[in-house]
Amino acid sequence: MQGTSEILERAIEQLAKLPGTGRKSARRIALHLLKQSEESVMQLADALVDLKQSITRCSHCGVISDGDPCSICSNPKRQNGQLCVVEESQDVYLIEKTNEFRGMYHVLGGVISPLDNIGPDDIRVKELMRRVNDEEYPVDEVILALNPDSEGEATSYYINKLLKPYDEIKVTRIAYGIPMGTELEFIDEATLSRAFASRNAF
Repeated sequence: MQGTSEILERAIEQLAKLPGTGRKSARRIALHLLKQSEESVMQLADALVDLKQSITRCSHCGVISDGDPCSICSNPKRQNGQLCVVEESQDVYLIEKTNEFRGMYHVLGGVISPLDNIGPDDIRVKELMRRVNDEEYPVDEVILALNPDSEGEATSYYINKLLKPYDEIKVTRIAYGIPMGTELEFIDEATLSRAFASRNAF
C-alpha cells in the first residue's frame, strides 16, 4: 500500500488473524508495539515462541501444561476417584479458580458435533474410557461439566450411555442455574427450566 510501511501492514495482517481482532484493533496493537521499548517487544516475542515450542499436553488428562504429567495429575493430594470431564483446558482453569473441586480432570478437546463432522472418535472419549477401566486408579464418580448447549448435551448423553454398564461409577453433572444478581425476567427459559430441575434443599 502506497504511503505506508509494508512491514507495518504485514504485522497488522498477522495480528488481525487473532480471534476477536479486526483490522482496526490489529493496527492499534501494532502501533502500540512500535511505541514500546525493544526489550518489552522482544519479551513478548520470546513468550510467544515459548508458548508454541515449550507448551505440551498432559498425557493423562489432556490439559495444556508446561510439563507431562501436569501439576494436577502429579499432585498426590488430589482425589483420584473423582473425574471431572470438560471440553477444553480453559474450563479446568475456571473450575480450579473456584477451589471447589479436588479431584482429577479429563479434557475432551472438543464436543460431538455432527454438523461439523466431529464424532466421538475425534475427541478424547477412548482415553476417558481407558482411565475409567484403569484398575490402578479406580474411578468412583464421573462429573460431566460440559457447556449446556446442544453439542455439550449430546456429548454428555453419549458419555453417560457409555458409562451405564459401570454400576460402581456414579455419573453426575454440574448444576446450571441463575447467576447471582440477575432478575428472573432476564433469564431465558432453558436456564430457568434447568435451575428448577437442579434445585437443592434450602
